[in-house]
Amino acid sequence: MTVEKLQLTLQATGLKNVAGLGKGTSDPFAIVTLLATGPGEKPRVLGKTEVIKNSLSPKWTTSFLFDYSFGKETHINVSIVDEVRKQSDKPMGSAVFEIGDILGSRGSTKAKKLKKGGILYARISKAPPRSAGKLALRLQGIKLKNVDGLFSKSDPFFEIRRTHDGAGGGSWTPIYRGKHVKNNLNPKWEPASIDVNTLCDGDLNRRIQVAVFDHEKNGKHNSMGAFDTTVNELVKSVGGKFALKKGSKTYGTVSVDECKIIGAETSSVMQQPPFAPAAATATAPPVTTSYEPQIMSMPVPVADFGNMNLGGQPLPVPVPPPKKPTFVDYISGNCDLNMCVAIDFTGSNGDPRRPGTLHHFSPHGQMNGYEKAISAVGSIVAKYDSDQQFPVYGFGAKYDGVVRHCFQVGNSKEVHGIKGILDAYKGVFRTPLIMSGPTVFTGVIQLAATQAKQRYQINPLSYSILLLLTDGAVTDVEATKQVLASVADAPLSIVIVGIGNADFSAMKFLDDFERRSGVNRDIVQFVQFNAHEHNKTSLTRETLEEIPDQLVQFFHTRGIMPQADTNFSASKIVIDDYNEEADIDLSMDYGSDGEIALNGDVGCYIDNSYEAGLEDLHVIPPPSAPSGSAPVVATSVPTQPFTFQVQVPPNVASGQQIQVAHPQTGQPLIVAVPAGVPPGGVFTVSA
Repeated sequence: MTVEKLQLTLQATGLKNVAGLGKGTSDPFAIVTLLATGPGEKPRVLGKTEVIKNSLSPKWTTSFLFDYSFGKETHINVSIVDEVRKQSDKPMGSAVFEIGDILGSRGSTKAKKLKKGGILYARISKAPPRSAGKLALRLQGIKLKNVDGLFSKSDPFFEIRRTHDGAGGGSWTPIYRGKHVKNNLNPKWEPASIDVNTLCDGDLNRRIQVAVFDHEKNGKHNSMGAFDTTVNELVKSVGGKFALKKGSKTYGTVSVDECKIIGAETSSVMQQPPFAPAAATATAPPVTTSYEPQIMSMPVPVADFGNMNLGGQPLPVPVPPPKKPTFVDYISGNCDLNMCVAIDFTGSNGDPRRPGTLHHFSPHGQMNGYEKAISAVGSIVAKYDSDQQFPVYGFGAKYDGVVRHCFQVGNSKEVHGIKGILDAYKGVFRTPLIMSGPTVFTGVIQLAATQAKQRYQINPLSYSILLLLTDGAVTDVEATKQVLASVADAPLSIVIVGIGNADFSAMKFLDDFERRSGVNRDIVQFVQFNAHEHNKTSLTRETLEEIPDQLVQFFHTRGIMPQADTNFSASKIVIDDYNEEADIDLSMDYGSDGEIALNGDVGCYIDNSYEAGLEDLHVIPPPSAPSGSAPVVATSVPTQPFTFQVQVPPNVASGQQIQVAHPQTGQPLIVAVPAGVPPGGVFTVSA
């Protein structure tokens, strides 16, 4: 499975002031907690940002790192807290984000309204691949212009800023913020140590900005000018000066007393970013996150500064060729994923009116295998589909006495959202459909490939995924092989999920199909649902693990590079409403050594069961162990017994044991089928 390192940064606007009457303005910081979403997982605090004094619209510079894989959901809770000296800190609001959901949004940025007021923005960017060392920098201001009025002097501090590749990355993002020097227009600032990867992705010729401000206690710092430069220019300009510009006016100069890179790996000189040339003009709120918190910050719109004085021109630097993009580069680089679904309606699925058959809809709310696969796999892929419109097809059924190997499911060519897919699927059984056979899905594969090519002609960064669900092996293996080989040149990946207990050994021809068929692309992945029936995360990992490499191979071998989304703007950032159940303030303990730990697990477990709601996140009670005893190795259970119903799978007799997932915790449970309960029957479990 392809795993990439991502970087999260945070910013908030319009927070409610909770400091109290006559106590000034809140001093917010953010705490990032990784939530548990599956059996065996435990929540943990990843770290906190720095405190921004007297600000209700903080732009934090601390960043956080995450391991990302396409088939695994990662949820985080971001809690904003007002730092209160000598008293308990005050919560200002919390929000839960899913990392893939942020990455799949325009500008790789997502926002949420907070219960107490304000909006929290989370931005994802790709983390640099290797260490480029630390930039040791020492600056001083010379004859800075006083912007603090007639009867006082400015308190200058400086920020180092960068821009990001991709959508919404054209605005300046603070990476480092130094301490202010009081009442001094010739300040000698403290030495700075800045991670070069964080600053410029290791590209020493990437434009960065040095901005100087007059510090104000209310957090509304006044600009004293700025200049654009690069790391290479700074290193070569030791002893030189840069003019601080604010518009067309000069506000003093900044001298570079020391600048050198320390601890860089020899192979860490970065290549050009893997984006085709395109100017990113958007201004998007930024974000910051990491397992080991690092300095990093958010985009801040600034004036157009120029006219720098380098004291000598730098030597030209050779430009290396672009590096090979990754899946994250394409997803954040204007690639549009499209999903279509094909469902098997052959007679071997059984009479849907009978409990225990594969298309039976339980009156007790339990999903059948088709529903589970659609909701689990579809909900992940849908995060990256811009219009949320999905074609749904059926095969293997008769209409008007004729077997149809490709027909429309639902009343329209496309349905909206995963709920729309499930509704269309259920609605088929209200039509004059007769379940028939044989199992032939060459028609839906050809149609999906044709539509994928049509989208590709309109947008060369369009890629499609066909989720094909079947209860049995394909009837004509050779015909299926020929069709798969014929569509291998399409911007398409095919995920086939086998539903039920049939013998799928005949489907093993799909394994290693690329090498044995002679085609130059592997576009098919086959997964048997029963192997993952009680583990949603396992199913999505297995079904989606090959898609990132398939997508990258398709585009890269054709010379198609990611593109910056030049039509993106901050106004297009999706702002989600507050979720009363999930967006709760977590209880924290603050150690004397600065460490933060969870004080209880309430709100830290996300319901990741198949039956979890498709629209909103749901939290579940944390598992608990017996008190006053040694740790218990056995599977933990909810605090209070929970009663639910279980439907007996086909071919399982009374007295046999089956494994089920606890509806509240997702924990696997082993239960015995009571005497007298037949296959398809229902019995009650209390656990």
